[in-house]
Amino acid sequence: MNYRSLGRTGWQVSEISFGAWAIGGSWGSVDDGESMAALEKAIDCGVNFIDTADVYGLGRSERLIAELKRRRKDEIVVATKAGRRLSPHTADGYNAKNLTAFIEDSLRNLATDNLDLVQLHCPPTEVYYRPELFHALDRMRETGKIRYYGVSVERVEEALKAIEYPNVQTVQIIFNAFRHRPADLFFEQAKKKQVGILARVPLASGMLTGKLTRRSEFAPDDHRNFNRHGEAFDVGETFSGVDYEVALGAVEEIVKLVPPGVTVSQMALRWILMFDAVSCAIPGAKRPSQAAENCAASGLPPLPEATMRAIRQIYDSKIRALVHQRW
Repeated sequence: MNYRSLGRTGWQVSEISFGAWAIGGSWGSVDDGESMAALEKAIDCGVNFIDTADVYGLGRSERLIAELKRRRKDEIVVATKAGRRLSPHTADGYNAKNLTAFIEDSLRNLATDNLDLVQLHCPPTEVYYRPELFHALDRMRETGKIRYYGVSVERVEEALKAIEYPNVQTVQIIFNAFRHRPADLFFEQAKKKQVGILARVPLASGMLTGKLTRRSEFAPDDHRNFNRHGEAFDVGETFSGVDYEVALGAVEEIVKLVPPGVTVSQMALRWILMFDAVSCAIPGAKRPSQAAENCAASGLPPLPEATMRAIRQIYDSKIRALVHQRW
């Protein structure tokens, strides 16, 4: 496992880390025993950074991570998120009172006295234009409840606005072979300000594993079934916002570029790591084998320039018009 700086925090984090959405819920059936085994395998493979949220299984994911930390003595940085439990999910709900309550819940779930990193969880765009909220986060840092804070965003514009606030340490943004736009301008600006970047949805909800087909079926409680058109939350969270049939066609072309002995998932993750602005990619894993496969991407050699150009051409010809200016 290789490690990269997480912005100005001083942490060196595993460039392939662990996204804990799937072990909390919204990805079909999940077994806590198997989820714990996946977490353990990730740590065995060198992962030292886990991203979760209070809304993932309403604390289920956070509580599993607390149990992991009781079992392991490894140094593990845990990032959580707050805000998506708001109902309705409005800008006005992002205030000091609500965030304090959410942070207290996460402290209990994670069985800790302070949170390593708290991220606003894809708030409405208007929130980024409310400096008083970021001042409130500064005050929470002063109390010792949180060490650092960042944001998880839907859109590049939100990311650019967020890093205007001097104490935003990290930005979590969808970045993968189906979503190239963050690399156009945002990465450059983030590097200038030494802001850490977490590449979320790195495998496009499993589409970039190469394992999905036109016959794939998803459980009723799997967002890949119930959020295909953004019925529950931003459609960009599901298959990166790309139409299922279009995505399958693009993957068929990407598969042709995979080197011998490498899986589609691993190449997709290695593509993300080709961008030095990225601190880490945070793929999920519900089973130990998935965690091990993901982690192995860190040890792969750089992708050839010809492969990078080919992936860009696939994006330009099949995907760009659908997503580039939307997010």
